[in-house]
Amino acid sequence: MTRVFSGIQPTGHLTLGNYLGAMRRWAEVDQHRSDALFCIVDLHALTVDHDPARVCRLSRQAATLLLATGLDPEVCTAFMQSHVDEHTRLSYLLECVATDGEMRRMIQYKEKAARERERGGSVRLSLLTYPVLMAADILAYGADEVPVGHDQAQHVELTRDLAVRFNQRYGHTFVVPKVTLPAVAARVMNLQDPTKKMGKSDESGAAGVVYLLDEPDVVRKKVMRAVTDSGQEVVYDRETRPGLANLLEILAACTDGNPESLASVYDSYGALKKDTAEAVVEVLRPVQARHRELCADPTYVEGVLRDGAEKARAMARPIVDTAYRAIGLLPPVAEPALSAGR
Repeated sequence: MTRVFSGIQPTGHLTLGNYLGAMRRWAEVDQHRSDALFCIVDLHALTVDHDPARVCRLSRQAATLLLATGLDPEVCTAFMQSHVDEHTRLSYLLECVATDGEMRRMIQYKEKAARERERGGSVRLSLLTYPVLMAADILAYGADEVPVGHDQAQHVELTRDLAVRFNQRYGHTFVVPKVTLPAVAARVMNLQDPTKKMGKSDESGAAGVVYLLDEPDVVRKKVMRAVTDSGQEVVYDRETRPGLANLLEILAACTDGNPESLASVYDSYGALKKDTAEAVVEVLRPVQARHRELCADPTYVEGVLRDGAEKARAMARPIVDTAYRAIGLLPPVAEPALSAGR
């Protein structure tokens, strides 16, 4: 059975973009067609300045929301990255295979490092090396496929390069995974700046971001205030009418429609915004209801994470132990068994 690995960072409150772009597909498709692992990659959240209490709180919230969107722990494996030591064990080995040049070519590192330099500061070393930890997340489980958005495809290509290089130098150890991009790119853009992706750690503020736990009236207000383009005709054109196109794509994603076809239905921006707002509210309603149920029973979520980490550890440890032996590290000496009479 194909093994799929996906992860999400607890660097902010999860958004409509996270749901339509990835989480919904994980619940409706990926967990049923494959041996699927879904991980809250909390160690990645430490690569930037952060509040420890907030990271902890957001990690629990992300786990709860993953279950609220429909992940079934009887069908898939859901767990917290930091609960499985094999991620960091393997990450160091892969750092010994990766090169400095590869790390510095990563687009996200270059962009964030440049912004920080403009402010007179510098980024954390972990931001430079985190693509290697991401590679360890994937390779530790022998994943065949990694469903990601276009912005993460470069990191999965690095993972493939490191797997091939390790296998060539030290013997076949890792499955070389492939990137799988969503067939329908439900790429939700910021409602106030439709040239930028709707991100959970968006520095522009919350006005353009719909969060999964936003109240219905808050959702309606944000959508109704969405930036649109000059002109009166409702047409779908991502290049020249990005604001309008974003609304049409959101509506299409929420209603299983087609943005081009939907454009012909409307003769005003106001009607489109109103229907889009209501469609988003309806899509989020069952997620929010299930989230409330899970929050009322926190021991259930804790149990899912505990059992998920145990399952993940059992999958990852043999692969990582093999990598340790392959690269030349001496296996630990087992303690002698106690005699039956003692």
